[in-house]
Amino acid sequence: MRLFQKAKRLGTWDPQAIDFSSDGADWAAFDSVERDFLLRTVALFQAGEEGVTTDLLPLIMVIAREGRIEEEIFLTSFLWEEAKHVEFFRRWLDQVAVAREDLGHYMTPSYSHLFQVELPKALNALRDDQSVEAQIRASVTYNMIIEGVLAETGYHGFRQSLEVSGKLPGLLEGIRMTARDESRHIRYGVFLLNRLINQSASGWEVMNQRMNELLGPALGVVSEFWEHYDEEHAPFG
Repeated sequence: MRLFQKAKRLGTWDPQAIDFSSDGADWAAFDSVERDFLLRTVALFQAGEEGVTTDLLPLIMVIAREGRIEEEIFLTSFLWEEAKHVEFFRRWLDQVAVAREDLGHYMTPSYSHLFQVELPKALNALRDDQSVEAQIRASVTYNMIIEGVLAETGYHGFRQSLEVSGKLPGLLEGIRMTARDESRHIRYGVFLLNRLINQSASGWEVMNQRMNELLGPALGVVSEFWEHYDEEHAPFG
């Protein structure tokens, strides 16, 4: 229940309360490369948060069926926080970037494979297969790869860039809040995997196999992102 207590204290921020007035002035002064960089970054964050919000329910249902009430209680806050992250990024895109066009062209092959194939496949598999092994594959996909390897590192790097630039204070505030929420989600994933691995003789092997399957596409998300920019002279670098 400690994670739930932290969620009650720290996870009650409201995306609608974040002030984007300075962000709008900053956006107006950016050049086309800086705007493209921001649109690409925020669009990928927003689509990713939408994906994890949509795909979490099968895991919650498995935990509920097993009668793990404390975990189920925490997962209610988990889902609520993911929904707020979607709201935050969508609000920034609508009110600051005024992004009316389809941002789907920012989704690279590796990104699409992870979020449109691997994530829903692993989580939806739990509807028919509630085995420990299936839960391990789902948690590795969701908590370790999507939230850990991609989201946490992405938020950390982007937050540092915004702090150095002194620009977009509203976006920075929301990124900080989102990253703080995600750290609780990852801690739950570590707890869940530890419990599951101790329930299965093959659990460690299943976890390692799934990590190895997804690390390539996860690294591909990063490399494909930077194909569009000069890393040595990156916007906000």
